[in-house]
Amino acid sequence: MTPQELLDFNLPLFAGVTADDLAGIPLAVSEKTFSAWQTIFDQDDDSHDLYFLLYGSLLAVYWTSEGREIVFSRFAIGAHFGELAALDGTPRSLAAVAKTETKVLILKRDCFLRLFNEVPPIRDRITRQLVARIRTLTERNMEMTTLSVEQRVNTYLLRLAAEHGKLCVGAVIENAPTHAEIAGTIGANREMVSRSISKLAKRGVIKSARQRIEFLDPAALSEDLS
Repeated sequence: MTPQELLDFNLPLFAGVTADDLAGIPLAVSEKTFSAWQTIFDQDDDSHDLYFLLYGSLLAVYWTSEGREIVFSRFAIGAHFGELAALDGTPRSLAAVAKTETKVLILKRDCFLRLFNEVPPIRDRITRQLVARIRTLTERNMEMTTLSVEQRVNTYLLRLAAEHGKLCVGAVIENAPTHAEIAGTIGANREMVSRSISKLAKRGVIKSARQRIEFLDPAALSEDLS
């Protein structure tokens, strides 16, 4: 693949990078499509390539030894994932699972390391995102040790609305996370999450349907955290 062909995907990681910046770096890139609920790579896989989400929806998932599923994150279109294994060459710490039909771009590890070492904007962006991830994990750990399940659900919904730019009365999020996804993310079980969301709906704070959330009184979500 030529530098310009790669840049034509308009991937956020390459924002501001020019074809001249990539000159001389062999670009080993391929595309692959996965069906719904197919695994892109599994936890503990000994694979080290970097992936980009071209279209579809996928989840980063960790399975405990007891079989419990913990959902770490969703990915935006164009986002990259798998960079930890690509950087240190160790097995995958999480699995990546397609939630719908999904197409990814795969960048070979050797190529990624060349880009990381030789293209400063890419190195800076990767580093900043890793730091942001550490901060997010620290916040989640504090929430799990200091907040009740209901408060964690409120915090999750506030963060979800903010990320979608819909923290206002009447805003609607379609294709919202399922109760099981929310539970896996905040360290609770699905039944507890369902009860918490049901309580919010009865109070008129939100209106919830199948993977659809309407925010009727978003201010009430933060009030419950005080």
